[in-house]
Amino acid sequence: MSSKFDVVICGSGTAGLAAATWLAQYGVDCKILESRSGPLDVGQADGIQVRSVEIFESFGMAEELLREAYHNIEVAFWGSDPTRSGMGIVRKRSAHATTPGLSHMPRVILNQARFNGMWLEAMRRLNRQEVDYGYKVTKVTVDEEKAMDPNAHPVTIVTEKGGKEEVFEAKYCLASDGAHSVVRKSLGFNMVGETSDSVWGVMDVFPRTDFPDIRKQCIIQSDAGSIITIPREGGSMVRVYVELASGTRAKEVTLEHIQNASRQVFQPYALDVADVWWWSAYPIGQRIADHFSKANRVFLTGDACHTHSPKAGQGMNVSLQDGYNIGWKLASVLKGQAGPELLETYVLERQKVADVLINWDKVWAKQMSSIAKEDGGVVDANGKIDFSEVFVKAEAFTAGLTVTYDDSIITQAEGSNQQAATNLKVGMRLQGVQVVRFCDAKVMKSVNALPSDGRWRIIVFPGDIRQLLASTKLNQLGTYLFSNHGPIQKYLPPGADIDSLIEVIVILSGERLEIQQEQIPDAFWPATGKYRMRDLHKIYIDDESYHYGHGHAYEYYGIDPGQGAVAIVRPDQYVSKVLDMKNHEGIGTFFERFLQEQKQANGSLQGQTNGSLSEHVNM
Repeated sequence: MSSKFDVVICGSGTAGLAAATWLAQYGVDCKILESRSGPLDVGQADGIQVRSVEIFESFGMAEELLREAYHNIEVAFWGSDPTRSGMGIVRKRSAHATTPGLSHMPRVILNQARFNGMWLEAMRRLNRQEVDYGYKVTKVTVDEEKAMDPNAHPVTIVTEKGGKEEVFEAKYCLASDGAHSVVRKSLGFNMVGETSDSVWGVMDVFPRTDFPDIRKQCIIQSDAGSIITIPREGGSMVRVYVELASGTRAKEVTLEHIQNASRQVFQPYALDVADVWWWSAYPIGQRIADHFSKANRVFLTGDACHTHSPKAGQGMNVSLQDGYNIGWKLASVLKGQAGPELLETYVLERQKVADVLINWDKVWAKQMSSIAKEDGGVVDANGKIDFSEVFVKAEAFTAGLTVTYDDSIITQAEGSNQQAATNLKVGMRLQGVQVVRFCDAKVMKSVNALPSDGRWRIIVFPGDIRQLLASTKLNQLGTYLFSNHGPIQKYLPPGADIDSLIEVIVILSGERLEIQQEQIPDAFWPATGKYRMRDLHKIYIDDESYHYGHGHAYEYYGIDPGQGAVAIVRPDQYVSKVLDMKNHEGIGTFFERFLQEQKQANGSLQGQTNGSLSEHVNM
């Protein structure tokens, strides 16, 4: 006898938990099977890049993360001391860990156990979702004939718990079971790539040392080897990655080997380890799965489909973005909002990201290792790698901010008018810029208006509506958007609030105190919720604030206030399309590509003959 579920997630890795949180946000139950007896207690990863912090913020989790984590503000670069004939190290340079302007969020450090724990708490809070521990997945199969039926459960997951076999059937399955993924092996997929001869040791320690930068991230390269230090949360513990001697075998490494190698690199500074929290050793390798999905029903995520060196802090972060990408798409399909072809975009988007990461990591890992400094490195006057230059140039990439998704049914660079908003890049995440909320003068980042709640956004930049042309364009656009044939009504689930699937956000330009609420068409501040109250939180303005200056959002996004622009933004905050204010048809045809038209039991909003908008039926 088998149990049936819409989604079964094998493993409770970061990718799986992020996807499960999306499902919980949509109210979709899933089954999470984890072989361990309980939650992760000691995490291997710790660096949380700014894009990951932005994702936490989008789920309302950033405040707790930022309170508990160690903020990684500065990086110090150390190299061989020329006055000591290479027998010591000296600080060469200090730099910001994240270039100002890349994001409004910092890079932080927090152990993976607590990182994952926050996702577990979010799942419970949203939908009482839990993880089922003690289930060892032994086999996963897909009935490809059944997979043609969207209502079928073609995936069979065989597990063992307490010596007894249990079988689950699922419409969809996610593999979040790590580098040795049983799901991947069951499907006959292989990891393709290579492992180098370079072996590194890693330890979380409480150090007694006179090294002056022990509470900063440090990259140290000396004739004795290379080290990366990462200060951990709590103010005392430090993670140390150290390159081990050529010819070392990871399985033969002991804690003593790691400590001795570290002391050699730290000279002339002392390193006395008071206590060790965790340690390990690993060879450097880059591998990627030859397939990321099976029959559009099983999807590999995280380490199950890509592995690489840990020194650039990418593993947990890229895994998180895998789950963040697939989760809302699965929920959209299961909720009947979109067809199953939406899921094909997961492989299109995330496999490319993994390919780029693997190729980049090969170069990064090689330049960090002292055994291969001849090829492709940025060298200093002495002919040695100037790793500080390598690090700074890679900042945007390592921060997770250079991801650009190719054209698909949900991303349309071809057909966009990129000139209407030159810095709202189609396929890239929307960067937060300061705006002022119109109703109460609260200063916010524009992305704060786009939480991860499953909704698509149409962001309208009409310019200054005190000008007749801008006001007219805004009225005409609103008349179309909320009409019977417009996308708001066309795809609205029966009985739902008018903004439940596609929400319209307006960012004005001009002087806030010179514009009256009544000048903004009614439909852009609709009545929603239990009490049918007007939602005044959808209107923002690019204007001077009381305490934080002017955000210059139009200038930053490359928008001419005299022309305006429209941006369609996905539920995961990536820009799908950019249009001019008059291209109403381009908005409608975009959503026709993937959303499922809904039959309405409620009425429709009609435009008035004077060009202003009447209140919609949900009043």
